[in-house]
Amino acid sequence: MAAGLLLLVCAVAVLYSAEAQDSYNGLPEIYKKGVDLAMQQLSTHARVQQHYRFLKTVGKLETEGGFGMRYFYHHFHLKPTRCPKRTTETDPQRCPYRNDRPLMDCAVCYKTSGEQIEAQPNPYVHCIQKPRFTEEMKKAREDHYKKMVYHSGAPTLLAVKA
Repeated sequence: MAAGLLLLVCAVAVLYSAEAQDSYNGLPEIYKKGVDLAMQQLSTHARVQQHYRFLKTVGKLETEGGFGMRYFYHHFHLKPTRCPKRTTETDPQRCPYRNDRPLMDCAVCYKTSGEQIEAQPNPYVHCIQKPRFTEEMKKAREDHYKKMVYHSGAPTLLAVKA
């Protein structure tokens, strides 16, 4: 009986890991670029000791800016793994999740032209351990996105002189 229960728990863990990897693979390419930007920034931070993998999307906003410009806000969770920091391993079998560390709550805001992230305005990346995440931080993230879109300076049809 105990062996059967252990087998069931292991099977669920493997499916859960595979599902999380599928959720990253299921993201549109432009959202993957934002997640990759956050993971790159995390991997260079001195206080972050774990390698993280995408777990799930919490929320997304997208605004058309005209002339092929788009603005993105992506709120998501990353989960620590047992792999060393800066690893490039994405296989959930070789790099399993850790359940003894908190999730990383991340948000990215960026402007794109076509399918490329623009350097200006600077992409905004904010990640913090989920237990330390506050409503004020959530509001600050959303306000940053709103300001980025508002201050885009993209002309509207009413502002164009013929």
